[in-house]
Amino acid sequence: MSPDYPYDGQDEQSLREDLAAAYRLVALFGMTDLVYTHLSVRVPGEGHSFLVNPYGLLFEEITASSLVLVDAEGHPKQETSWPVNPAGFVIHSAIHRARPDAACVMHTHTLAGMAVAAQEGGILPLNQISMEFYGRIGFHAYEGIAADDNLSERERLVRDLGNNYGLILQNHGLLAAGGTVAEAFYRIWYMEQACRIQIAVQSTGVPAHLPSEEEILRTRAQFETGGDQGRLCWQALRRKLDREQPDYIQ
Repeated sequence: MSPDYPYDGQDEQSLREDLAAAYRLVALFGMTDLVYTHLSVRVPGEGHSFLVNPYGLLFEEITASSLVLVDAEGHPKQETSWPVNPAGFVIHSAIHRARPDAACVMHTHTLAGMAVAAQEGGILPLNQISMEFYGRIGFHAYEGIAADDNLSERERLVRDLGNNYGLILQNHGLLAAGGTVAEAFYRIWYMEQACRIQIAVQSTGVPAHLPSEEEILRTRAQFETGGDQGRLCWQALRRKLDREQPDYIQ
């Protein structure tokens, strides 16, 4: 990711529509945890302020206008009848503050993601999908629920993320960062697929084949030099929502 890449010149309304679309897609693809977890996007020209979900809505209910603009301390910068989950702004504000290139941050509690987060080895390079993330995913040790009684955890979250694409939050879940909503969604989607593949392989009880490091690094380089940061996928997904759930942009 590059500091010059975020937003692609998007204004707040287009960011609201992209983020609302991401919430609907996370729900559509079964990656939610009821009303918990968060997807956020930083708004240009608003300092360290970012858009996040109103606490209490299911992801399938979220619309562009229902998203809440909050400052780096989690205080709403607009009128809203909904609260904001402290755990959300602790994790997200830390990354938005420290990584100018991390315009969008997505955090999930999925079955596969939490299962891999409970393992010692993280995401293993068992498939070419997984190889894209080889050496590009940080690891954050479990410290309890990320809430405002442990604000020093922000420093360790930032340290553990480093310049990586995302994090395995030990005994917790997955986190992905991107220069745009499209890029972050692409990463959280394929981190999730990598975790599902890993659990499926492990469930067979048959010894898994790990390619050589040379093969893994070559595959990763192919992804990094030939990818489009998820733009084509995002355009297709937005068209799907426009057909099936057009109210997300309201």
